[in-house]
Amino acid sequence: MKFSYISHLHCPKCQTKYGSDVIQQLCACGSPLLVDYDLQELKKHWTPASLAGRSNDLWRYHELLPVVDPENIVTLGEGMTPLLPMDRIGSAMGIDHLWMKDEGIIPTGSFKARGAAVGVSKAKELAVQELAMPTNGNAGAAWALYAARAGIQASIVMPVEAPVITRNECAISGANLNLVNGLISDAGKIVGQAVKEYNLYDASTLKEPYRIEGKKTMGLEIIEQLDWKLPDVILYPTGGGVGLIGIYKALQELVELGWIENKLPRLVAVQAKGCAPIVKAWEEGKADSQFWEDSTTIAFGINVPKALGDFLVLEAIYKTGGCAIAIDDAELLREQADVARLEGVFICPEGAATFSAARKLRESGWIQQNETVIALNTGSGIKYPETVQVEVPVLEPGERMTRG
Repeated sequence: MKFSYISHLHCPKCQTKYGSDVIQQLCACGSPLLVDYDLQELKKHWTPASLAGRSNDLWRYHELLPVVDPENIVTLGEGMTPLLPMDRIGSAMGIDHLWMKDEGIIPTGSFKARGAAVGVSKAKELAVQELAMPTNGNAGAAWALYAARAGIQASIVMPVEAPVITRNECAISGANLNLVNGLISDAGKIVGQAVKEYNLYDASTLKEPYRIEGKKTMGLEIIEQLDWKLPDVILYPTGGGVGLIGIYKALQELVELGWIENKLPRLVAVQAKGCAPIVKAWEEGKADSQFWEDSTTIAFGINVPKALGDFLVLEAIYKTGGCAIAIDDAELLREQADVARLEGVFICPEGAATFSAARKLRESGWIQQNETVIALNTGSGIKYPETVQVEVPVLEPGERMTRG
């Protein structure tokens, strides 16, 4: 049995096929490329029982990942994060079966470690020497650290307003870090120029095909953790949208393998009101989005004015009967506090947006009380200390403790 059943890459727009054994970036038509596997052959050899006794990380699904030689795997133990019941806050929302997929405990502190693990591993297999990418923070931190582990040089450009902790993760890894006084779209232009000038491997979102493959393991894990039963709704905080695209891809592959039924969960793209191009496109029934001018949100990870894979995000929403919804910063900060108070989990602002979305969709009746709902928390709240403003009494030695 082969380690990977990867067969080729294809363009979802013009259907051109590409080999997976050499470096590929975008299709000649400008579209991102997607990875295909020989699922009919894999189906003959691979069943859910095949996973018994395997390592408790995302590489347990190696047949459905793009790395051909296991010697090229670059890992920090990422994957198989907990799927936690959120009974108290679910009860407050009127949702009987609310769960959280908690990516806050993964290496580097965010779900970006999944894309980095698989993307860097494949880059190593393709003999990449130096990669470059723009980032809002967490992706750059993850790719810089995994690149360091692989012995690959990383050049990272991030907005000066990105979380300081992610800046420090890049710097301490030895990456070539540059800050830009602008947005991720401005960082992307700088990286694009550097890629041309220095012939670097472009690891920008969806400009290499393998980040999606790492992110899709969130979908594989959710379904395995639910004993191969499908939830009704999955809510995902959407900037570049790679995770939502990946989860949809994972579900489609599981259907083709015959592991699940072809009645997929409704996928929900959650954005901030200050940057909601996907929401606007969905509300207008469009196939792609327009650049969102003057974008701003405290949920910095989803401050992406125009996603390269927006058409793939929208397709996933439309094909599953899902929706897109925008959340105000004040709402998501209240939800972040409620999740910590009721469930004891300090989630990131992007993750908090998914809980706010669940609350609003339940209030509108779009989510029913007895449905199984999964909220994705994409990172640790510890990486965003500035989102919490509290007044704490300071006592003199010998003073009595105050009680709220």
